Amino acid sequence: MLTVDGTHLEGGGQVLRLAVALSAISRTPVTVTRIRQNRPNPGLAPQHIAAVRAVAGACEAECTGLSPGSSEITFTPGRLRRADLRIDPGTAGSIPLILQAWLPVALHTGGSITVTGGTEVPWSPTIDYVDRVLAPVLRRAGASIRIEVLERGYYPRGGGRVHVRVEPGRPGPIVIPEGEDSGCGLVSCSAGLPGHVTERQAAAARNLLESELGLSCTVALDPREDGASTGSSVTVWSGAKGAVALGKRGLPAEKVGRTAARALIEECRSPGTVDVHLADQLLVYLACYGGEYSTHTLSMHAKTACRLLETFGYAIRCRENDTVEFSA
Repeated sequence: MLTVDGTHLEGGGQVLRLAVALSAISRTPVTVTRIRQNRPNPGLAPQHIAAVRAVAGACEAECTGLSPGSSEITFTPGRLRRADLRIDPGTAGSIPLILQAWLPVALHTGGSITVTGGTEVPWSPTIDYVDRVLAPVLRRAGASIRIEVLERGYYPRGGGRVHVRVEPGRPGPIVIPEGEDSGCGLVSCSAGLPGHVTERQAAAARNLLESELGLSCTVALDPREDGASTGSSVTVWSGAKGAVALGKRGLPAEKVGRTAARALIEECRSPGTVDVHLADQLLVYLACYGGEYSTHTLSMHAKTACRLLETFGYAIRCRENDTVEFSA
């Protein structure tokens, strides 16, 4: 059984999520110790337990230590299987981060998952980033992934609900063509707010993107009057580079839109084929299916993922020059 120190490098929930995903894929039992020990609220939160249970459901795993505040778990995977799962952490925990653990495993056998929680919450990609930035890269490689946002959910009440279906099949290498004229797109969303909020967010983001990047920008609005929680978000992308911004009480809608747009503009003007956040999220797929891509900065999350992959026997080549190049 492998032992993974949960305080290693990034030292947060990423270590746990990736460790159990790799355990399932490689059929290697793992113990994760000192989970989130250096965080203000150390140990497992409901969101982390939900992520482990999602992976366990896809591989008939036996788990110990899955209780709030626990600092150590063991995860003993069984056979990978196609499963239709329902996961609810009971909080506004990030749905995208739960999917981050489940999706690499589900791609091996197919299956579906319905997750309740937060679709757009702090310190996490939005569900639209998953659907419009991460998933297209995997779809280009041959993966069949369908994402349906049933309800939007925001911190602190949550109540979002997302259904994801994956069909079995082995994707090809992860490759992002350089220099494609892909234009740009944005999704402006809200729940429990007047419809003009999404319109103002979108207009501010679109105007800035088109003036600064000179690209035609497609716009999708998703205002939802009902829902368990109140909030808004903007997700913007161009090719395999994306950025997000969340609304909050007292923050003008225009500022939310411009914040997301500026972050994307910075990414587009930086070297590399993917944004710095996508770079670490793709590493597990790069390890499984091969390929190559680049970004502008070697983040702590990427360093952590590379080290964990090496622990489980997956070799990732990382070259730092003017850009950071990953290949397998």
